[in-house]
Amino acid sequence: MKVLITGGAGFIGSHLVDHYVAAGDEVIVIDSLITGRRENIADHLNRGSITFLEEDVCNVDMISDGIDVIMHLASPASPFDYLRYPIETMRTSSVGTFNMLELSRREHAKFLLASTSEVYGDPEQHPQKEDYWGNVNPVGPRAVYDEGKRFAEALTAAYNREHKVETTIVRIFNTYGERMKEEDGRVVPTFISQALKNEPLTIFGDGKQTRSFCYISDMVEAITKAVKIGYAYPINIGNPKEYTMLEVADIIKKLCLSTSGLEFLPLPENDPKRRKPDIAKAKEILGWTPKVDLNAGLIRIIEWFRRKDD
Repeated sequence: MKVLITGGAGFIGSHLVDHYVAAGDEVIVIDSLITGRRENIADHLNRGSITFLEEDVCNVDMISDGIDVIMHLASPASPFDYLRYPIETMRTSSVGTFNMLELSRREHAKFLLASTSEVYGDPEQHPQKEDYWGNVNPVGPRAVYDEGKRFAEALTAAYNREHKVETTIVRIFNTYGERMKEEDGRVVPTFISQALKNEPLTIFGDGKQTRSFCYISDMVEAITKAVKIGYAYPINIGNPKEYTMLEVADIIKKLCLSTSGLEFLPLPENDPKRRKPDIAKAKEILGWTPKVDLNAGLIRIIEWFRRKDD
């Protein structure tokens, strides 16, 4: 296949690049490097095994013919990043998604949208099912990402209905693994970075808010399964095991043999209190369930952080 991956130098995107290169597919990566990193795909660049376009997906129009699959992952994904780049984030979800859907229409290519659990906002339903419409503040600071992805889903569904583009939407829940940036504000790399330095772990709010963490290998398996099917509606992808931030901090401190204490800070505006996917649809449609538990995944990423810092 010829696979185009936008955001392919980012965290999840670069692991998808690894997958398709290993499978012998032709891979084109589009990434502006606003939050992605060239080092994530450096091995492939050095070997010439991918085509890399350092471009803003909002400005890309014509690509070489014969594309079979477009996987649209371009977007700042961490709160630190999308709050730093609010307009760029919304343009990527709107103009960038439109550009890639138009390309899919012209090329008769499959289109996969990487959406997010953030479309559920601060949810009033728990766990979250795909038919839940969410509880999002459309003018809050997080809306640049939340509402951007909601718009991207609506646009993707419209292209499926009006232009018969074969589309898939995956709603990605908190994912962690190698190549995460320690400074991007997400809880796992932040806690690990602080614990390895024996610095206080920063807990927002009382630490009782929950998340469900999916290791990167499980996420890649689910996404690559999803793009093969002809199901146009959203599918939750995540690990349904739920942890409080206090529990995560305790696990990471123990695995890092850290003497870090805890520092409590105010909870950011509209920060979700609970987050847990209902993955019944992923089990039924994809035949997928996550395999890596949190302890096992954290051991791997902690070792990666240690090697990176040596």
